[in-house]
Amino acid sequence: MSTILACTDGSLYAPSIYRHAAWAATRLRAAIHVLHVIEHHESREKQDLSGTIGFDANDELLAELAALDESSARVARLRGKAILGDAVKQLGLFGLGGTWDVSTSQRHGSVVETLEELEKGSSLVVIGKRGEHADFSKSHLGSNLERVVRCASVPVLVASRDFTEPEKFLIAFDGGQSCLKAVRHIATQPLLRGMDCHIVAVGEPDSSLSRSLDQLSLALRGAGFRVTADLLPGDPDNVIADEVRDRNIGLLVMGAYGHSPIRRLILGSTTTTLIRTCLVPVLLFR
Repeated sequence: MSTILACTDGSLYAPSIYRHAAWAATRLRAAIHVLHVIEHHESREKQDLSGTIGFDANDELLAELAALDESSARVARLRGKAILGDAVKQLGLFGLGGTWDVSTSQRHGSVVETLEELEKGSSLVVIGKRGEHADFSKSHLGSNLERVVRCASVPVLVASRDFTEPEKFLIAFDGGQSCLKAVRHIATQPLLRGMDCHIVAVGEPDSSLSRSLDQLSLALRGAGFRVTADLLPGDPDNVIADEVRDRNIGLLVMGAYGHSPIRRLILGSTTTTLIRTCLVPVLLFR
């Protein structure tokens, strides 16, 4: 049985992450592993205060700082344990509380290093658009999101704030290799099977992109999908966002690397803008 890795930090996105993971697990018949990582902080600098408060006083201060660090680490571990306990409880409400299909782990280090270790045998990584330290008032994305997408060898499902089971998905197609990988995955895996598919490419008519769009549509229809496809002019940020909104799309699918005006994706402005502004989950392929 494959596994879905659900990354949580206990932020406001946590309940939605679990719901997205449960939805995907049901469709993929996969287990869920909930991961909480306590990231290392920079070491506290030990300032030499002996010249002002005396050597003995300095030793006492350093001892207090060490005790504070130890206490903070213990609180972080207990908080992580509570977060994972809540995850199991919430997943149990979705019918996934059995010991065979939900597991948890707490690690110390970096999210990227932990994912590189745990993603073997996994079919999907689920992470929230924003973490506990993101500035919601400015719609900032979570600091770990780009790092996770860069390192993950499996698709990454970026959970939206609220979960609504999608009935239609949109592929933002630019002809790039990662986008073609997304199409192959969709055609051969059960995650999106049975859903309506809308493909949008942004470019000029009578181009190689137009021909690729036709081939893509035929391939997905051959895989059993109901497909509509459009090649539209304009700015990719606005065109794709408008299509997602106007067509009541429930899931946006994009390649993590490609070419054309959206070639940089997670590293550039278009994907960052779409993840931030589209109020739907985003499925990314590297």
